Amino acid sequence: MAQKASISKDKTYDWITLSVFFSLVTIGWFMVYAVLHDPAHPYAFLDFGTLLGAQTVWVVLSIFTFIAVLVIDWKFWNALTFPIYGITMLLLIMVLIIGKEINGARAWFAIGPFSMQPSEWAKFGTALAVSSYLSFFKSSTMNSKVVLVSMALFISPALLILLQPDFGSALVYFSFFILLYRRGQSPWVIISGIGLAAVFILSLLFGPLHVTSFLLLLGFAVYVLDLEKPKNAVISISAVLLIMVFMLFQDEKTNVIIPPSLAFLVYLYRELKKKNIKIVSLITSLIIVASSFGFMATYVFDNVLKPHQQERINVWLAPEKCDPRGSLYNILQAKMAIGSGGLTGKGFLQGEMTKLDYVPEQETDFIFTSIGEEQGFVGILGVIFLFTVLLTRCIIIAERANLEFIRNYGYAVAGILFFHFLFNIGMTMGLLPVVGIPLPFISKGGSSLIAFSIMVAVLVKMDMARYRAN
Repeated sequence: MAQKASISKDKTYDWITLSVFFSLVTIGWFMVYAVLHDPAHPYAFLDFGTLLGAQTVWVVLSIFTFIAVLVIDWKFWNALTFPIYGITMLLLIMVLIIGKEINGARAWFAIGPFSMQPSEWAKFGTALAVSSYLSFFKSSTMNSKVVLVSMALFISPALLILLQPDFGSALVYFSFFILLYRRGQSPWVIISGIGLAAVFILSLLFGPLHVTSFLLLLGFAVYVLDLEKPKNAVISISAVLLIMVFMLFQDEKTNVIIPPSLAFLVYLYRELKKKNIKIVSLITSLIIVASSFGFMATYVFDNVLKPHQQERINVWLAPEKCDPRGSLYNILQAKMAIGSGGLTGKGFLQGEMTKLDYVPEQETDFIFTSIGEEQGFVGILGVIFLFTVLLTRCIIIAERANLEFIRNYGYAVAGILFFHFLFNIGMTMGLLPVVGIPLPFISKGGSSLIAFSIMVAVLVKMDMARYRAN
């Protein structure tokens, strides 16, 4: 009897996840209301012909959809994984042909006053497909065929989305590398990606020649630490570094590559004499690949990217090159709005910058600025805390799952949410480039809200499967 009572008591939905979901959706509606509020029309949220009224409809639909998904058996989603994925891929192709163009991107289907963005639904379909495919393999994903097929499943929709073009939504699909890492893929895949991103950024900031000089210095440091005593190695590395710094101060920016190149070649020769072929091949290959990527990134930036795309990157990396009344305007106003909120904010509907529309796209990509202005630092911490709890619960649900498909899906959802959260808040505060990624459950937009509601609801429902497995 005691055991039965215990099972009955524990066999409930994850109420923490449910509470966080409803909290974020509620906060989102109030923040959108604050941005779109018109004192002359206080009941505009009941007028479905207005933006605020349409968002109210989406919020109600998202809640009903969330509840409906909790009623459906989770096996339904497992059985229809690839049909759902196929439908979302078809929608991504169709939107390129008959979709409505908004702000330069053909990414929406327009139905009266409402619009639907298939790239948001494709995230859910891709999460199901990748999770299902990986669940067929009990072993690690070190198998190259498994990795390549998995990557094809999430890179294919990303490429279609790039054709719209919508770089922000396409970027989110790289969150699936988190799932591959959890399944046993070498951490060097993620480290290599981060390393190439660093080379890209540093090449645009300091030039590819200086980045190559630094890479050669690192290669020399590895060789000298392998061949010399620690004390001698430190002296040699410091000497080359000091010569490079001196040359930079003497405005010898072009010749700064000479000292690390000579040092690298000398110790490369010594390694070859010792027949340390593996370390030579690895270090040399890494330097060639990274250096080539730096030069290529600079060339693409200068000769391939359009002016407005260059401006977006400059806003992030070189704001001093941007016009404060032009491309830099959004970020400056966003920072001012967040900073003006102080500790506790100005109060609901009291944000002057929000009321006077100082921040463009505030109800969508820059909704976080409304939280900062009206709710202050306390409100920002509260929203960050809720997202942190939600991400943690996704991982907990994934780790306690008895079925590989559910575990994979939990990490897929956590990765998607994390990328949205990180990039939206990061770009709002100028820490990351402006790529047009909404804040889940909070930004205005029906497609994003419904898609994320379904994603989380399916995960909560899947969590119940562990009781049946026991």
